[in-house]
Amino acid sequence: MTPADIQADRPNHTLKIKWSDGMDSSVDFWSLRCSCRCARCISEHTGERLLNPDDVPRDVSIESMELVGGYALRIRWTDGHDTGLFTWEHLREATLAS
Repeated sequence: MTPADIQADRPNHTLKIKWSDGMDSSVDFWSLRCSCRCARCISEHTGERLLNPDDVPRDVSIESMELVGGYALRIRWTDGHDTGLFTWEHLREATLAS
């Protein structure tokens, strides 16, 4: 599954995605930021979550986004975090879970 359109709805703090299968989904910025799977947020060795969600500002927002290849989105967050890649699979899971 691939996104046909991705929009950061900053006033509503929501990432909105239209998928190639016609499905529309969305996830709030804070939940998506807390679900980051990068090595700073999840231990590469144990899989243990390193990021404490209480340390993420509730008003965290997307500063910028860029496509990475044909498989992921890199998001620069207003809390300074920018090392996570959000694959299409991860985004689909995150938006369906919210």
